[in-house]
Amino acid sequence: MKPLHQIIGKPLITEKTSLQKEMGQVVAFEVARNANKIEIKQAVEQAFDVKVKKVNTALMAGKVKRRGLVIGKRPNWKKAYVTLEEGSNIDFFGV
Repeated sequence: MKPLHQIIGKPLITEKTSLQKEMGQVVAFEVARNANKIEIKQAVEQAFDVKVKKVNTALMAGKVKRRGLVIGKRPNWKKAYVTLEEGSNIDFFGV
């Protein structure tokens, strides 16, 4: 298995993911594009000491950005929605 820091990038904290976390024990992460669901599940369980019920992934297209006459594109990335077992919780802010 790859090291954890190569699989899990950063948590995605938006309005949508905050609502999902409150309602259904779902947290979202930016993950490596070549990581599969099994690797993501093992990495989250190992890093945060929780039990994972299921993992859903989505490939996100990078946005086209422009600065004056120069047009560029942000890289494509992968998002993982991780559903936790009942009783498991990940607290990103430590409050």
